[in-house]
Amino acid sequence: MEVLNAVAERRAAGLDVFALCAGEPSGGAPADVRAAAADLLRTNGRIGYTETLGLPALRAELAAHYGRWYGVDPDPARIAITTGSSGAFVLAFLAAFDAGDRVALARPGYPAYRNILASLGCEVVEIDCGAEQGWILTPEQLEAASAAGPLAGVVVASPANPTGTMVDDAQMAALASWTSAHGARLVSDEIYHGITFGPSRGATALAHGTDAVVVSSFSKYWGMTGWRLGWTVLPEDLVGPVDALGGNMALSAPALSQHAAIAAFTDQSYLEADAAVEQYRAHRELVLPRLARLGFGDVAPVDGGFCLYADITAELRRAGETTSVTWCKRLLDDTGVALTPGTDFDPAGGATTVRLAFAAATDVITEGLDRLEAWIAR
Repeated sequence: MEVLNAVAERRAAGLDVFALCAGEPSGGAPADVRAAAADLLRTNGRIGYTETLGLPALRAELAAHYGRWYGVDPDPARIAITTGSSGAFVLAFLAAFDAGDRVALARPGYPAYRNILASLGCEVVEIDCGAEQGWILTPEQLEAASAAGPLAGVVVASPANPTGTMVDDAQMAALASWTSAHGARLVSDEIYHGITFGPSRGATALAHGTDAVVVSSFSKYWGMTGWRLGWTVLPEDLVGPVDALGGNMALSAPALSQHAAIAAFTDQSYLEADAAVEQYRAHRELVLPRLARLGFGDVAPVDGGFCLYADITAELRRAGETTSVTWCKRLLDDTGVALTPGTDFDPAGGATTVRLAFAAATDVITEGLDRLEAWIAR
């Protein structure tokens, strides 16, 4: 967020910015979603609260979506519509865990997991998952971590942020089996599902029982970041607590966004979202070889999502910088190119890594890479 603030300051000053730092699609919401919102605003001046768990029609559409994509059939009553995936995590973590509970997650990983859990008084157990682990949390690592005390929960993400690595169905089954056997709650972040570069749209934890908490959002695949609309599929025992908590904390997710999001499930909306995924695929093929030529070190596989995570140890040494934080600041000041230092994603080893997001427009990515290459050459 500090990088984004610096980007905003540069833009306000009239300076060039090539923002490759934010995981935000550049294309925006599908046309049918935008049309639905416009129609509602034209025909209905009063948009009131919805049910705390969300519009029944939207929850039904989501249940049908799971059937189309994964062949599973979650009860719409188990789906809660939330204020982005961020709201889903707050509600799910509050409902599932108590202060003092030990919750495991992979490092590097999305920092909000750690920060939300810590703010709720949970003990965050970060487990190193680097290249030698395939960047993926394993049952063997969970077994080792539980030796210091039982785990109340395990948070996994696939495709993961910042690495883009994916948990396949067999690996998800193994994680679900381990958590079930040890009385831990599996929380599966599936927000980047659909943005994948192989045959699978992503392996859902819902295929392996009804005990897991699944979190997702309209922000990534459908490009609806500012609409602040996510959801969580809950085990039955957490539906009541999440309903009660949500009613106290937000009453309901944004109503206009909910009504409009029903149109995210039209054939045309799926076509537009899939076209955006093909654009990300082209960007991935543009970025990976350029970084290799620049001498960046290990890059996570980027099987999905629109971010890549790279080691810059050699470049730091050559540039006379000590951390990715100062290197990224210098890069932004000198060139207008914004990358994200890895310290948020990995407090232990992120000082030598950066995240590059390739969800921006193609010309922004191309010019940003050109400037990065020229800057490194200098």
